[in-house]
Amino acid sequence: MMRLFALAFGAALGALPAQANDLVTDFTLDNGMQVVVVEDHRAPVVMHMVWYKAGSADEQPGVSGIAHFLEHLLFKSTDNLESGEFSSTVAANGGRDNAFTSYDMTAYHQRIASDRLELMMSMESDRMVNLRLQEDEVATEREVIIEERNQRVENSPSALFREQLNAAQYQNHRYGVPIIGWRHEMEALSLEDARAFYDTYYAPNNAILLVAGDVDPDEVKALAEQYYGVIPANPDLPERARTIEPPQISPRRLVYNDPRVAQPYVTRSYLAPERNPGDQETAAALTLLAEILGGGQTSVLSQKLQFEERKVVYAASWYNGTSLDQTTFDLVAVPVPGVSIQEAEDAMDAVMAEFIETGVDEAQLERIKMQLRASQIYERDNVSSLANRYGRALTAGLEIADIQAWPDVLQAVTGDDIIAAAKQVFDKRRSVTGWLMGEEEITQ
Repeated sequence: MMRLFALAFGAALGALPAQANDLVTDFTLDNGMQVVVVEDHRAPVVMHMVWYKAGSADEQPGVSGIAHFLEHLLFKSTDNLESGEFSSTVAANGGRDNAFTSYDMTAYHQRIASDRLELMMSMESDRMVNLRLQEDEVATEREVIIEERNQRVENSPSALFREQLNAAQYQNHRYGVPIIGWRHEMEALSLEDARAFYDTYYAPNNAILLVAGDVDPDEVKALAEQYYGVIPANPDLPERARTIEPPQISPRRLVYNDPRVAQPYVTRSYLAPERNPGDQETAAALTLLAEILGGGQTSVLSQKLQFEERKVVYAASWYNGTSLDQTTFDLVAVPVPGVSIQEAEDAMDAVMAEFIETGVDEAQLERIKMQLRASQIYERDNVSSLANRYGRALTAGLEIADIQAWPDVLQAVTGDDIIAAAKQVFDKRRSVTGWLMGEEEITQ
Protein backbone atom coordinates (compact mmCIF):
# COMPACT_ATOMS: atom_id res chain seq x y z
CA MET A 1 0.00 0.00 0.00
CA MET A 2 2.80 2.43 0.94
CA ARG A 3 4.67 1.61 -2.26
CA LEU A 4 1.57 2.32 -4.33
CA PHE A 5 1.15 5.62 -2.51
CA ALA A 6 4.78 6.53 -3.16
CA LEU A 7 4.43 5.71 -6.84
CA ALA A 8 1.25 7.74 -7.11
CA PHE A 9 2.87 10.65 -5.28
CA GLY A 10 5.89 10.53 -7.55
CA ALA A 11 3.70 10.46 -10.65
CA ALA A 12 1.67 13.41 -9.43
CA LEU A 13 4.80 15.34 -8.58
CA GLY A 14 6.27 14.55 -11.95
CA ALA A 15 3.29 16.19 -13.59
CA LEU A 16 4.11 19.50 -11.89
CA PRO A 17 6.44 22.02 -13.53
CA ALA A 18 10.07 21.70 -12.52
CA GLN A 19 10.06 25.32 -11.41
CA ALA A 20 6.85 27.31 -11.03
CA ASN A 21 8.23 30.85 -10.91
CA ASP A 22 6.99 33.03 -8.08
CA LEU A 23 5.19 36.16 -9.19
CA VAL A 24 7.77 38.65 -7.95
CA THR A 25 8.04 42.38 -8.46
CA ASP A 26 10.93 44.39 -7.09
CA PHE A 27 11.90 48.04 -7.19
CA THR A 28 13.98 50.51 -5.23
CA LEU A 29 12.69 53.68 -3.57
CA ASP A 30 14.55 56.94 -4.08
CA ASN A 31 16.10 56.63 -0.61
CA GLY A 32 17.66 53.28 -1.51
CA MET A 33 15.17 50.92 0.15
CA GLN A 34 14.60 47.74 -1.83
CA VAL A 35 10.99 46.58 -2.07
CA VAL A 36 10.08 43.02 -3.06
CA VAL A 37 6.49 41.94 -3.66
CA VAL A 38 5.59 38.25 -3.92
CA GLU A 39 1.99 37.79 -5.05
CA ASP A 40 -0.24 34.98 -3.80
CA HIS A 41 -3.95 35.69 -4.14
CA ARG A 42 -5.34 32.42 -2.78
CA ALA A 43 -6.20 33.91 0.62
CA PRO A 44 -6.79 37.53 1.76
CA VAL A 45 -3.64 37.46 3.90
CA VAL A 46 -0.39 39.38 3.72
CA MET A 47 3.05 38.96 5.28
CA HIS A 48 4.69 42.34 5.82
CA MET A 49 8.38 42.21 6.69
CA VAL A 50 11.24 44.65 7.05
CA TRP A 51 14.68 43.05 6.89
CA TYR A 52 17.70 45.04 8.02
CA LYS A 53 21.04 44.02 6.60
CA ALA A 54 22.58 44.10 10.05
CA GLY A 55 22.88 41.23 12.49
CA SER A 56 25.12 40.17 15.33
CA ALA A 57 28.12 39.71 13.00
CA ASP A 58 27.92 43.44 12.22
CA GLU A 59 28.40 44.45 15.87
CA GLN A 60 31.51 46.22 17.09
CA PRO A 61 33.77 44.30 19.51
CA GLY A 62 32.74 44.68 23.14
CA VAL A 63 28.98 45.06 22.62
CA SER A 64 28.00 41.52 21.67
CA GLY A 65 24.24 41.03 21.73
CA ILE A 66 23.40 44.63 20.83
CA ALA A 67 21.63 43.63 17.59
CA HIS A 68 19.34 41.25 19.46
CA PHE A 69 18.91 43.75 22.33
CA LEU A 70 17.82 46.45 19.89
CA GLU A 71 15.31 44.03 18.36
CA HIS A 72 13.66 43.85 21.78
CA LEU A 73 13.74 47.61 22.23
CA LEU A 74 11.89 48.25 18.97
CA PHE A 75 8.74 46.97 20.67
CA LYS A 76 8.99 49.81 23.19
CA SER A 77 8.14 53.49 22.73
CA THR A 78 8.31 55.60 19.59
CA ASP A 79 7.32 59.23 19.08
CA ASN A 80 3.86 58.02 18.05
CA LEU A 81 3.35 54.72 19.91
CA GLU A 82 3.53 53.80 23.57
CA SER A 83 5.49 50.80 24.79
CA GLY A 84 3.72 47.60 23.67
CA GLU A 85 1.19 49.47 21.54
CA PHE A 86 2.65 48.14 18.30
CA SER A 87 1.95 44.48 19.12
CA SER A 88 -1.39 45.21 20.80
CA THR A 89 -2.56 47.04 17.68
CA VAL A 90 -1.54 44.13 15.45
CA ALA A 91 -3.41 41.70 17.72
CA ALA A 92 -6.49 43.93 17.86
CA ASN A 93 -6.61 43.76 14.06
CA GLY A 94 -6.46 39.97 14.05
CA GLY A 95 -2.79 39.63 13.17
CA ARG A 96 0.43 38.25 14.65
CA ASP A 97 3.79 39.96 14.87
CA ASN A 98 7.30 39.10 15.95
CA ALA A 99 10.96 39.62 15.11
CA PHE A 100 14.22 37.69 15.02
CA THR A 101 17.94 38.32 14.83
CA SER A 102 20.60 36.24 13.13
CA TYR A 103 24.26 36.72 12.33
CA ASP A 104 23.51 38.51 9.06
CA MET A 105 20.19 40.31 9.54
CA THR A 106 17.36 41.42 11.81
CA ALA A 107 13.75 41.04 10.64
CA TYR A 108 10.41 42.37 11.85
CA HIS A 109 7.20 40.85 10.55
CA GLN A 110 3.43 40.87 10.76
CA ARG A 111 0.98 38.39 9.28
CA ILE A 112 -2.42 40.03 8.90
CA ALA A 113 -5.45 40.51 6.66
CA SER A 114 -4.34 42.18 3.44
CA ASP A 115 -6.65 45.17 3.96
CA ARG A 116 -4.55 46.08 7.03
CA LEU A 117 -1.31 46.46 5.08
CA GLU A 118 -1.32 50.25 5.24
CA LEU A 119 -1.63 50.18 9.03
CA MET A 120 1.38 47.85 9.25
CA MET A 121 3.46 50.11 7.01
CA SER A 122 2.56 53.20 9.03
CA MET A 123 3.67 51.58 12.30
CA GLU A 124 6.77 49.80 10.97
CA SER A 125 8.06 52.89 9.19
CA ASP A 126 7.47 54.85 12.41
CA ARG A 127 9.79 52.66 14.44
CA MET A 128 12.41 52.74 11.68
CA VAL A 129 13.03 56.39 12.42
CA ASN A 130 11.19 57.47 15.59
CA LEU A 131 12.37 55.03 18.26
CA ARG A 132 12.27 56.71 21.67
CA LEU A 133 14.84 54.99 23.85
CA GLN A 134 14.39 55.56 27.57
CA GLU A 135 16.74 54.58 30.38
CA ASP A 136 14.11 52.71 32.40
CA GLU A 137 12.98 50.64 29.41
CA VAL A 138 16.59 49.88 28.46
CA ALA A 139 17.37 48.70 32.00
CA THR A 140 14.25 46.55 32.19
CA GLU A 141 14.77 44.97 28.79
CA ARG A 142 18.44 44.30 29.52
CA GLU A 143 17.30 42.10 32.40
CA VAL A 144 14.90 40.36 29.99
CA ILE A 145 17.63 39.39 27.52
CA ILE A 146 19.93 38.25 30.33
CA GLU A 147 17.16 36.00 31.60
CA GLU A 148 16.64 34.77 28.04
CA ARG A 149 20.30 33.81 27.97
CA ASN A 150 19.91 32.07 31.32
CA GLN A 151 17.03 29.95 30.03
CA ARG A 152 18.34 29.20 26.54
CA VAL A 153 22.08 28.96 27.12
CA GLU A 154 23.24 28.85 30.73
CA ASN A 155 20.69 26.15 31.62
CA SER A 156 21.64 24.01 28.60
CA PRO A 157 24.97 22.15 28.43
CA SER A 158 24.40 21.61 24.70
CA ALA A 159 23.97 25.35 24.11
CA LEU A 160 27.10 26.19 26.10
CA PHE A 161 28.94 23.48 24.16
CA ARG A 162 27.80 24.94 20.81
CA GLU A 163 29.04 28.38 21.83
CA GLN A 164 32.49 26.97 22.52
CA LEU A 165 32.49 25.07 19.22
CA ASN A 166 31.62 28.23 17.27
CA ALA A 167 34.28 30.20 19.10
CA ALA A 168 36.83 27.53 18.22
CA GLN A 169 35.71 27.41 14.58
CA TYR A 170 35.67 31.18 14.01
CA GLN A 171 38.64 32.74 15.77
CA ASN A 172 38.61 36.07 13.96
CA HIS A 173 35.17 36.32 12.35
CA ARG A 174 32.10 37.49 14.29
CA TYR A 175 30.30 34.20 13.57
CA GLY A 176 32.30 32.96 16.54
CA VAL A 177 30.40 35.30 18.88
CA PRO A 178 26.93 34.17 20.04
CA ILE A 179 23.99 36.06 18.55
CA ILE A 180 22.49 36.64 21.99
CA GLY A 181 25.88 37.90 23.20
CA TRP A 182 28.45 36.97 25.81
CA ARG A 183 26.88 37.44 29.23
CA HIS A 184 29.55 39.78 30.63
CA GLU A 185 29.09 42.12 27.67
CA MET A 186 25.28 41.89 27.74
CA GLU A 187 25.30 43.09 31.34
CA ALA A 188 27.00 46.34 30.25
CA LEU A 189 24.88 47.15 27.18
CA SER A 190 23.67 50.74 27.40
CA LEU A 191 21.19 53.14 25.86
CA GLU A 192 24.10 54.72 24.00
CA ASP A 193 25.14 51.34 22.54
CA ALA A 194 21.58 50.70 21.32
CA ARG A 195 21.25 54.21 19.89
CA ALA A 196 24.56 53.91 18.02
CA PHE A 197 23.54 50.62 16.37
CA TYR A 198 20.07 51.99 15.56
CA ASP A 199 21.37 55.24 14.06
CA THR A 200 23.94 53.39 11.96
CA TYR A 201 21.96 50.48 10.54
CA TYR A 202 18.24 51.21 10.85
CA ALA A 203 17.91 53.21 7.67
CA PRO A 204 15.95 52.63 4.46
CA ASN A 205 19.10 52.22 2.38
CA ASN A 206 20.06 49.30 4.63
CA ALA A 207 16.65 47.61 4.60
CA ILE A 208 14.47 45.42 2.42
CA LEU A 209 10.68 45.70 2.54
CA LEU A 210 9.19 42.34 1.65
CA VAL A 211 5.43 41.97 1.15
CA ALA A 212 4.01 38.55 0.28
CA GLY A 213 0.41 37.53 -0.20
CA ASP A 214 -2.81 38.98 -1.56
CA VAL A 215 -1.48 42.33 -2.73
CA ASP A 216 -1.16 44.39 -5.89
CA PRO A 217 2.41 45.56 -6.64
CA ASP A 218 1.29 49.03 -7.73
CA GLU A 219 -0.63 49.52 -4.49
CA VAL A 220 2.35 48.28 -2.47
CA LYS A 221 4.60 50.72 -4.30
CA ALA A 222 2.30 53.64 -3.59
CA LEU A 223 2.11 52.76 0.11
CA ALA A 224 5.86 52.13 0.34
CA GLU A 225 6.60 55.53 -1.17
CA GLN A 226 4.11 57.17 1.19
CA TYR A 227 5.41 55.63 4.41
CA TYR A 228 9.00 54.48 3.80
CA GLY A 229 9.99 56.71 0.90
CA VAL A 230 9.88 59.86 3.02
CA ILE A 231 12.51 58.54 5.45
CA PRO A 232 15.94 59.92 4.59
CA ALA A 233 18.76 57.54 3.77
CA ASN A 234 21.79 57.28 6.02
CA PRO A 235 24.60 58.89 3.99
CA ASP A 236 27.16 57.47 6.42
CA LEU A 237 26.07 53.83 6.19
CA PRO A 238 29.31 51.85 6.50
CA GLU A 239 30.37 49.32 3.92
CA ARG A 240 29.39 45.81 4.95
CA ALA A 241 32.93 44.54 5.47
CA ARG A 242 33.65 41.74 7.91
CA THR A 243 36.90 40.57 9.44
CA ILE A 244 38.26 37.63 7.47
CA GLU A 245 38.94 34.29 9.12
CA PRO A 246 42.60 33.33 8.64
CA PRO A 247 43.23 30.01 6.88
CA GLN A 248 42.74 27.12 9.27
CA ILE A 249 45.68 24.77 8.85
CA SER A 250 45.24 22.46 11.82
CA PRO A 251 42.32 20.48 13.23
CA ARG A 252 40.87 21.77 16.49
CA ARG A 253 39.39 19.69 19.29
CA LEU A 254 37.63 20.43 22.54
CA VAL A 255 35.95 18.51 25.34
CA TYR A 256 33.18 20.09 27.38
CA ASN A 257 32.29 18.39 30.66
CA ASP A 258 29.14 19.21 32.57
CA PRO A 259 27.49 17.14 35.33
CA ARG A 260 24.08 17.91 33.81
CA VAL A 261 24.88 15.98 30.62
CA ALA A 262 22.69 12.90 30.40
CA GLN A 263 23.69 11.84 26.89
CA PRO A 264 27.27 12.36 25.66
CA TYR A 265 27.92 12.85 21.97
CA VAL A 266 30.51 13.84 19.39
CA THR A 267 30.08 16.56 16.82
CA ARG A 268 32.27 17.94 14.06
CA SER A 269 32.05 21.06 11.93
CA TYR A 270 33.99 21.82 8.77
CA LEU A 271 34.35 25.25 7.21
CA ALA A 272 32.33 25.24 4.00
CA PRO A 273 31.48 27.67 1.19
CA GLU A 274 28.18 29.53 1.22
CA ARG A 275 25.78 30.32 -1.62
CA ASN A 276 26.99 33.28 -3.66
CA PRO A 277 25.36 35.31 -6.45
CA GLY A 278 25.67 33.37 -9.70
CA ASP A 279 27.71 30.67 -7.97
CA GLN A 280 25.47 28.22 -6.10
CA GLU A 281 26.56 24.87 -7.51
CA THR A 282 28.88 23.82 -4.68
CA ALA A 283 26.33 24.91 -2.07
CA ALA A 284 23.68 22.86 -3.87
CA ALA A 285 25.94 19.79 -3.83
CA LEU A 286 26.56 20.28 -0.09
CA THR A 287 22.83 20.67 0.54
CA LEU A 288 22.20 17.29 -1.06
CA LEU A 289 25.26 15.78 0.64
CA ALA A 290 23.82 16.73 4.05
CA GLU A 291 20.55 15.00 3.18
CA ILE A 292 22.24 11.87 1.85
CA LEU A 293 24.66 11.52 4.77
CA GLY A 294 22.45 12.46 7.68
CA GLY A 295 19.05 13.76 6.64
CA GLY A 296 16.93 11.12 8.34
CA GLN A 297 16.63 7.45 9.19
CA THR A 298 17.24 6.39 5.57
CA SER A 299 20.47 8.40 5.42
CA VAL A 300 23.89 6.79 5.11
CA LEU A 301 24.99 7.59 8.68
CA SER A 302 21.76 6.36 10.24
CA GLN A 303 21.60 3.19 8.19
CA LYS A 304 25.19 2.23 8.92
CA LEU A 305 25.73 3.39 12.49
CA GLN A 306 22.24 3.16 13.96
CA PHE A 307 20.68 0.15 12.27
CA GLU A 308 23.52 -2.02 10.94
CA GLU A 309 26.33 -1.53 13.45
CA ARG A 310 24.08 -0.40 16.32
CA LYS A 311 26.75 1.91 17.66
CA VAL A 312 24.67 5.09 17.88
CA VAL A 313 21.15 6.04 18.84
CA TYR A 314 21.23 9.06 16.54
CA ALA A 315 23.39 10.42 13.73
CA ALA A 316 22.84 13.43 11.51
CA SER A 317 24.46 16.02 9.27
CA TRP A 318 23.34 19.48 8.24
CA TYR A 319 24.40 22.44 6.13
CA ASN A 320 22.90 25.88 5.61
CA GLY A 321 24.40 27.77 2.72
CA THR A 322 22.25 30.90 3.14
CA SER A 323 24.99 32.87 4.83
CA LEU A 324 26.77 36.10 3.94
CA ASP A 325 30.18 34.64 4.77
CA GLN A 326 31.76 31.22 5.03
CA THR A 327 29.50 28.70 6.76
CA THR A 328 29.94 25.17 8.13
CA PHE A 329 28.99 21.59 7.36
CA ASP A 330 28.18 19.74 10.59
CA LEU A 331 27.86 16.14 11.78
CA VAL A 332 26.83 14.55 15.06
CA ALA A 333 26.83 11.01 16.47
CA VAL A 334 25.24 9.98 19.78
CA PRO A 335 26.64 6.61 20.95
CA VAL A 336 24.54 3.87 22.49
CA PRO A 337 25.29 3.00 26.14
CA GLY A 338 28.51 1.01 26.33
CA VAL A 339 30.01 2.59 23.19
CA SER A 340 32.58 5.29 23.91
CA ILE A 341 32.61 8.67 22.21
CA GLN A 342 35.93 7.73 20.60
CA GLU A 343 34.34 4.61 19.12
CA ALA A 344 31.43 6.67 17.81
CA GLU A 345 33.79 9.20 16.25
CA ASP A 346 35.89 6.46 14.63
CA ALA A 347 32.76 4.78 13.26
CA MET A 348 31.50 8.09 11.85
CA ASP A 349 34.84 8.70 10.13
CA ALA A 350 34.83 5.19 8.68
CA VAL A 351 31.35 5.63 7.19
CA MET A 352 32.29 8.98 5.64
CA ALA A 353 35.46 7.50 4.12
CA GLU A 354 33.51 4.56 2.71
CA PHE A 355 30.89 6.90 1.27
CA ILE A 356 33.50 8.97 -0.57
CA GLU A 357 35.11 5.77 -1.87
CA THR A 358 31.93 4.05 -3.09
CA GLY A 359 30.05 7.13 -4.31
CA VAL A 360 26.42 8.23 -4.27
CA ASP A 361 23.49 5.84 -4.55
CA GLU A 362 21.68 7.27 -7.57
CA ALA A 363 18.28 5.98 -6.45
CA GLN A 364 18.71 7.70 -3.09
CA LEU A 365 19.82 10.91 -4.80
CA GLU A 366 16.75 10.98 -7.05
CA ARG A 367 14.47 10.30 -4.10
CA ILE A 368 15.95 13.20 -2.15
CA LYS A 369 15.69 15.50 -5.15
CA MET A 370 12.02 14.62 -5.45
CA GLN A 371 11.47 15.33 -1.75
CA LEU A 372 13.19 18.69 -2.00
CA ARG A 373 11.17 19.59 -5.05
CA ALA A 374 7.98 18.66 -3.23
CA SER A 375 8.87 20.77 -0.19
CA GLN A 376 9.63 23.76 -2.42
CA ILE A 377 6.23 23.42 -4.08
CA TYR A 378 4.37 22.99 -0.80
CA GLU A 379 6.23 26.01 0.60
CA ARG A 380 4.22 28.16 -1.79
CA ASP A 381 1.11 27.46 0.26
CA ASN A 382 2.47 29.56 3.12
CA VAL A 383 3.09 33.29 2.61
CA SER A 384 5.34 33.32 5.69
CA SER A 385 7.62 30.67 4.16
CA LEU A 386 7.70 32.52 0.85
CA ALA A 387 8.62 35.80 2.51
CA ASN A 388 11.29 34.17 4.68
CA ARG A 389 12.88 32.40 1.72
CA TYR A 390 13.37 35.68 -0.13
CA GLY A 391 14.28 37.76 2.90
CA ARG A 392 16.95 35.43 4.26
CA ALA A 393 18.58 35.03 0.86
CA LEU A 394 18.55 38.73 -0.04
CA THR A 395 20.04 39.81 3.29
CA ALA A 396 22.74 37.15 2.79
CA GLY A 397 23.83 38.84 -0.43
CA LEU A 398 21.93 36.80 -3.01
CA GLU A 399 19.80 38.20 -5.81
CA ILE A 400 16.21 37.39 -6.77
CA ALA A 401 17.53 35.54 -9.83
CA ASP A 402 19.61 33.30 -7.56
CA ILE A 403 16.61 32.52 -5.35
CA GLN A 404 14.46 31.57 -8.32
CA ALA A 405 17.25 29.53 -9.92
CA TRP A 406 17.96 27.55 -6.74
CA PRO A 407 15.44 24.70 -7.35
CA ASP A 408 16.91 24.04 -10.81
CA VAL A 409 20.48 24.26 -9.48
CA LEU A 410 19.61 21.57 -6.93
CA GLN A 411 18.04 19.32 -9.54
CA ALA A 412 21.12 19.60 -11.78
CA VAL A 413 23.53 18.26 -9.12
CA THR A 414 25.10 14.89 -9.98
CA GLY A 415 26.58 12.21 -7.80
CA ASP A 416 30.06 13.20 -8.98
CA ASP A 417 29.35 16.81 -7.95
CA ILE A 418 28.45 15.63 -4.45
CA ILE A 419 31.58 13.53 -4.03
CA ALA A 420 33.72 16.41 -5.31
CA ALA A 421 32.12 18.74 -2.76
CA ALA A 422 32.64 16.19 0.01
CA LYS A 423 36.33 15.86 -0.84
CA GLN A 424 36.66 19.64 -0.87
CA VAL A 425 35.00 20.18 2.51
CA PHE A 426 35.95 17.10 4.54
CA ASP A 427 39.46 18.26 5.33
CA LYS A 428 40.19 17.74 9.02
CA ARG A 429 42.65 20.61 8.94
CA ARG A 430 39.59 22.86 8.59
CA SER A 431 37.49 21.14 11.23
CA VAL A 432 36.52 21.40 14.88
CA THR A 433 35.65 18.17 16.71
CA GLY A 434 33.91 18.38 20.05
CA TRP A 435 32.96 15.91 22.75
CA LEU A 436 30.13 16.74 25.13
CA MET A 437 30.52 14.63 28.28
CA GLY A 438 29.29 14.35 31.83
CA GLU A 439 31.59 15.30 34.67
CA GLU A 440 32.11 11.69 35.69
CA GLU A 441 33.63 10.93 32.28
CA ILE A 442 36.61 13.23 32.75
CA THR A 443 39.79 11.29 32.09
CA GLN A 444 43.03 12.13 33.79
